[in-house]
Amino acid sequence: MIIIGDNFVPFENISFISSIDDIKNTKANSTLIFFYDAELLKYSYENDLSSAVIVTSITEDIYCNSLNAKYIISDKHLAIQIQKIADNYMYDSKNLVIINSNEEFDHIAKDEIDGVIYRDLIK
Repeated sequence: MIIIGDNFVPFENISFISSIDDIKNTKANSTLIFFYDAELLKYSYENDLSSAVIVTSITEDIYCNSLNAKYIISDKHLAIQIQKIADNYMYDSKNLVIINSNEEFDHIAKDEIDGVIYRDLIK
């Protein structure tokens, strides 16, 4: 299970952005995290940038995988649906569910979701 945002488990640099201009102010080699935005997703793809995209639908999920998002992030209900699709189509993107604490690990693991990201990183 991928764990991003836990104090006990080291994780990569994450930079929350909301526009292409925000990318200039990120640390080198950071994974860019943003709410689904077709323009940002396409820019990340064209510039080979590591991205983590917060989605609210299956359609957004499909676009993210097609445009090489490293992580696709959603709430638990949607993440369960996405995981089934990801497993069937052998996604390269990893499916992460938003959590509040490590007390949710058991439930997420039982649902066989790729990983978790703490809500605190999504600002």
